Amino acid sequence: MTKLSYSAEEILAHHPYAKLHSEAGYKLHGGFDADGKYVSPRTLNRWPAIKAWSEALKTRGHDVVDASQQLLLRESFPSTAQQKFLLELGLGQTLWDSLTITGMIEARGRQLAEAVAPDFQAIIVDDISQAAVGHLNKGLLMAHGLDEGGSPGSDEGGHDTMWFAARDMLFGKNAYPTPTIPQSLTRPEIGRLMSQIPKEYEDWILLLMNVLMIEVRAENFFAFCTDVMRDPDNFKDRREIALHAADLIDRIRQDEAPHVGYLAVIVSELRSFTFKTSDRERISGAAMIDPVWRGMVHWHAVTDADYGREQAHAQLSDVLARRPNGRELLQRFDSLERKEAA
Repeated sequence: MTKLSYSAEEILAHHPYAKLHSEAGYKLHGGFDADGKYVSPRTLNRWPAIKAWSEALKTRGHDVVDASQQLLLRESFPSTAQQKFLLELGLGQTLWDSLTITGMIEARGRQLAEAVAPDFQAIIVDDISQAAVGHLNKGLLMAHGLDEGGSPGSDEGGHDTMWFAARDMLFGKNAYPTPTIPQSLTRPEIGRLMSQIPKEYEDWILLLMNVLMIEVRAENFFAFCTDVMRDPDNFKDRREIALHAADLIDRIRQDEAPHVGYLAVIVSELRSFTFKTSDRERISGAAMIDPVWRGMVHWHAVTDADYGREQAHAQLSDVLARRPNGRELLQRFDSLERKEAA
């Protein structure tokens, strides 16, 4: 019989490692098996659990929501061609800043390790003890937070440190001043969206949706980074180092897959359940969740993506404008995006 109930200790369990993980002077989470293959942390039972919950959901006649790159309607900015152009001009700081900010944002995710979700069973009619939703406080949130920001009380870094390691390989630790980190990547509050349930639960559902879409959007940046690092025209004086940095980004990418996996299952489970409303009525999860999920996807995929591009373009325009032939450089820079889009 398929196992659907796990303890926190099981969710947080590691594979045995033949070799520990370290790069650029940093001690990192995860490790390597006897064949030298990278193995993500805390996935011994977490991945099988996610797959089991997904199959159980399908057995009940419900699909897992689409959390693929199909949701993303905008390309990365700058594009890989534009980034190559910036590197050719000696403007590596733009990439250094991006890698640094990403690491700093990942460090914020460490907060999930201390977060405690409300008891969703109190507002859900169905039994959630053998669902992913019932395991939020039984290791899922903890594992996610530790992946992002590292384990407390140890010098083992998580994704935050892995991004810094990749940055240091390419440019050096203190190549440029520390950039300003954005205040938030989540959609701002726009009033109650699920007033049928207490606000505490709504806030948590929105948080989980936001984090899921942030993880989905991260794939664009993974692809951008590895494409730039593996392009033989970039970092010509340190090609092997650049290739190794790309491998490190792929390890982060591998670590993030279970985050997308469990969050997509949770959103799907929530829409499959029947909820008890605040006025003691009943409402299907899909009726409540679906319009909110559609709005969340559109905000991340279109609204915020367009805003981010506008801000980044303005900053890069200022950088290029400081060059003697700034107007011509900006025209060439913009033409590369149009060419790639075409």
